[in-house]
Amino acid sequence: MPGIRETRFLPYTCEQMFDLVADVGRYGEFLPWVVATRVRSDSETEMVADMLVGFKAIREKFTSRVEKKRPERIEVFYVDGPLKDLDNLWVFTPAPGGCEVNFCVDFQFRNAMFERLAGQYFDRAFRKMVGAFETRADELYGNSNSSAQTVA
Repeated sequence: MPGIRETRFLPYTCEQMFDLVADVGRYGEFLPWVVATRVRSDSETEMVADMLVGFKAIREKFTSRVEKKRPERIEVFYVDGPLKDLDNLWVFTPAPGGCEVNFCVDFQFRNAMFERLAGQYFDRAFRKMVGAFETRADELYGNSNSSAQTVA
């Protein structure tokens, strides 16, 4: 299954980054291609949510179950949608002056040929989405003045 891994240092607390990522209901305000979200259920440890994503005339709905362990991790499990599978994990680790954010996503298309063709675009799309979270953190918690770094 193709996957994307990204690690970044951000000058914000783990709690701040956890809260930003866990606030699924506001994704439409800052994430590219997110048309709408609907949180079906939400507790301190678990959420079920729908996300409508779109590009031009194409619209697809995804349903996910989200396990939350504040402030260390958020794990997202694919429930339903147009793909065969789409799971992701956010891990927030304290670091001097902020936190390290580890993000990984694994996805699998229903059609193997489409997966080969579209996989390269998913990589760019998810990296753009990770950048949108970083920009949103700057807006909510104060501009980092480009102090965020990608860690290899």
